[in-house]
Amino acid sequence: MKSTYKYLLFLFTLGLVSCELEEEPYGFYSEDNFYQTAEDADAAVNYAYDALTYLEYSRAYFYLGDLPTDEAFPKSDEGADVQDLHNWTVSNFSTNGILSNYFKYSYIIINRSNAVIKNIPNGDFDQGIKDRLMGEAYFLRAWSYFNLVKAYGNVPMQTELVESIDRTTSPLSANLDEVYDLVISDLQQAIGLMGLEQRLGRVDKVAAQALLSKVYLQIASSKEHGVSLYTEMNKDVDEMYNLAAQRAKEVLEGQSVYGFEEDLIEIYDVDQPLGRENIFLLSMDRSGEIEGDYSKISKLFIPYIDGATVYLENPDGSLVPTHDGWSVFQTTTEFYNSFADNDRRKTELIVDTVYNAAGEVVATYPGAIVYPFTRKYIDPDFIGDKTSTKPFLLRFSDIALVYAEAAGPTAEAYSYVNFIRNRAGLEDLPSGMGVNEFREAILNERKWELSWEGNRLFDLRRFNRVTEVVPEASGLSETEANFYPIPQTEIDLNPNL
Repeated sequence: MKSTYKYLLFLFTLGLVSCELEEEPYGFYSEDNFYQTAEDADAAVNYAYDALTYLEYSRAYFYLGDLPTDEAFPKSDEGADVQDLHNWTVSNFSTNGILSNYFKYSYIIINRSNAVIKNIPNGDFDQGIKDRLMGEAYFLRAWSYFNLVKAYGNVPMQTELVESIDRTTSPLSANLDEVYDLVISDLQQAIGLMGLEQRLGRVDKVAAQALLSKVYLQIASSKEHGVSLYTEMNKDVDEMYNLAAQRAKEVLEGQSVYGFEEDLIEIYDVDQPLGRENIFLLSMDRSGEIEGDYSKISKLFIPYIDGATVYLENPDGSLVPTHDGWSVFQTTTEFYNSFADNDRRKTELIVDTVYNAAGEVVATYPGAIVYPFTRKYIDPDFIGDKTSTKPFLLRFSDIALVYAEAAGPTAEAYSYVNFIRNRAGLEDLPSGMGVNEFREAILNERKWELSWEGNRLFDLRRFNRVTEVVPEASGLSETEANFYPIPQTEIDLNPNL
């Protein structure tokens, strides 16, 4: 944990920072010698993206999105912070290191984005480049605030670059409308400023449209299901659903770069990160020198077997190598059994048998494999512990399910859901569903399609279902289940909290 001095220094400077767990700020920029060229401006935007790859932030997608749900539980010797998240030990949440770091790094991204938004307009270079970079900065600020509001509810509103100590004490938002209005405005600006250009580790117009559809759905669903704070919002549920469907449809039908993959395994091919499904992925590559540039995400999901290379069987019978892992996120039996037996998302994407190079069975579940594990994060060309596996931040199938849920049981919505189900080897959804029944079916489909991709907790929260679905959360108040507390370290630093 950094000292208060280092934390404040980090926030109101743009000192370069390494991606290791213990960062030391160094170097300063001057507005007299930076942001003057397109190269400077692009470096500043890359610096904002870089914060997404910090270990405490990139891994938190899973620690917050999957671990506190019905999907997984941690191995017994994981640290207290991990155990508390899984067990919903709310008395320890205000001092939980994972929650504190997620909060802190979100504001680091916000501050770096604010620096871009403030300074790039004054640069002396092509306006088209300025627009694209500004759009990316608006997206990153919206991304961070959306993640913050989903996790914590009302949060401090920091819309200007922190250049002096008096700007480090922003008060909480007055209500959720204030946070969401900023997120919506930022994404609308991002859509207007960016074009369509799929690039690894960067976003484009479609990413902004996709995120905005999720924002509208989060508001509509949360308010409809009576989630506290959302019920007080000055937003109409039907209008939010309509806007979610509209923005999602722009993604689904307004371009030809992104789309469905026909084959499930292809979605998660680590060597094809610019596949049609992938709207936004982090830029992590096994050739990187420090963690954050490369990834160890795969180690979180794969169980420890014997410390050696193991092989997984592909649907065509071929074998693919992988390291074994740390057994951090262990699949619950109930979640595994919730998949239909013929669901390819179970038979092809969840592993219960591993082999050696000769194709001989090494271990099975139940047995030496202590839990069935996802193969969404597999890199056959791993270098030691270094891989190119990445979190799937925005995926085309996610937005197809957003559209279906928002639009309700229309023929078009059915067609998108049924494509996803048919790809998984399942039959069509029953026709003639009512709106509520159809949306319940979509919630289940999201559970299976987006498993281990950091979405589950926030889907349960917007349906107000955490205490109903997660045994460890039963007995909690609605507020305890739906919002984490502001970290105590932030309250100590900011008297306005």
